Amino acid sequence: MAEDYRPMWKEMGLNLEAHDQLLGVLGQAYTDVFLAQKNRPDTMAYFDFVMSEVHGLRIKELLDEKAAGRKIIGSYCVFVPEEIALAAGATLVGLCSGADFAMEEVEKLLPRNTCALIKSAFGFKIGKVCPYLESADMVVGENTCDGKKKAYETLGHMIDNLYVMDLPQVKSANGRALLKAEYLRFKEAVEELTGVSITKESLREGIRVVNAKRKAMHRLLALRKADPAPISGLDALLANQVFFYDNPARFTESVNKICDELEQRIAKGEGGFKVKTPRILISGCPQAVPNWKLPMIVEASGGVIVGEESCVGERGTRNLTDDSGETVDEMIEALVDRYFQVDCAIFTPNTERLDHVKEMAQMYKADGVIHYGLQFCQPYLMEAIPVEKSMEENGIPCLRIETDYSMEDMGQLKTRVEAFIEQLS
Repeated sequence: MAEDYRPMWKEMGLNLEAHDQLLGVLGQAYTDVFLAQKNRPDTMAYFDFVMSEVHGLRIKELLDEKAAGRKIIGSYCVFVPEEIALAAGATLVGLCSGADFAMEEVEKLLPRNTCALIKSAFGFKIGKVCPYLESADMVVGENTCDGKKKAYETLGHMIDNLYVMDLPQVKSANGRALLKAEYLRFKEAVEELTGVSITKESLREGIRVVNAKRKAMHRLLALRKADPAPISGLDALLANQVFFYDNPARFTESVNKICDELEQRIAKGEGGFKVKTPRILISGCPQAVPNWKLPMIVEASGGVIVGEESCVGERGTRNLTDDSGETVDEMIEALVDRYFQVDCAIFTPNTERLDHVKEMAQMYKADGVIHYGLQFCQPYLMEAIPVEKSMEENGIPCLRIETDYSMEDMGQLKTRVEAFIEQLS
């Protein structure tokens, strides 16, 4: 970082010693994983800059927005509609939950066999190392899995501004009605927070801004169908991760610049990998910054990741929202229609997700699927077996991986992934 942001972090109440340690680990990991890659697109330089300023310039921008009267809303889930936040003049950012931190303290509050993502969220709060969390005027949790809904009861004693959104578990008329009721309740809460009433014009603009982000990601996803793959799975994952906290307009412009460069590569028959490199689809749990362990192993073992069936991936950006409604209620209906298509593993039954994994494997010409499950994440671990069975029935090799955020199983995972990729070759 070119600027000294320590006074800003101190004023926010961060634990400077722990935060320095975290940034040191993050910076070294980024250097080892991303900057060590060969033949990267030149336009990835923007995302390298974003990561170098992830707790610096971007946080300063958010604090400047707060000083100008804009509210910051933090969220942990793709079911929280950014469109509503933008329509009320607020900024929505994703919150930290991709690494182990302060685990000894976390396990005094949560069972040891709680999923790594939930424990990570607690660790960043207890350790006071996440400036996104500390800058938020409202933190939105959501009742997806049982682990989260019970964990928020405890987190609510640590965060004064925690808002919990209920979510349906069944794709039914009643489930859809619940989602609409919750989005209307969220709209009212955001309006109360900001003091701004959402109008049809502001909601249409919010939808337009988020649709533009998703369209840019759709363009990037489509280009990854090419062989040779024009971009690494690691770099594409980074764009998916930055989607959640960068300035929306700047992010959209930057992803489209990557796509311009990739189109030129494809036209020349160039790529980041050799032709016929084994193509892998990653399916399952979200991979938030700095959770790069599995993609790093895959692409260091002779494969290339061509798609992510994940909340930090196609599940989160897959569908656009219809912006043709003439009233606020019609556009809320459109939002419900869009988000109700998200095929999270919380739903039962969830045959839509099995169909989606198969569809993605075929679309991106994947030679194999790796199903990624975080330890103790019951919804995705329980769906791993049906996914594997569905893939095998369709002649697509599948490897089930269960891991956490630690590096202790790197050797074992590398051995299994190398064997899987060799089988595909």
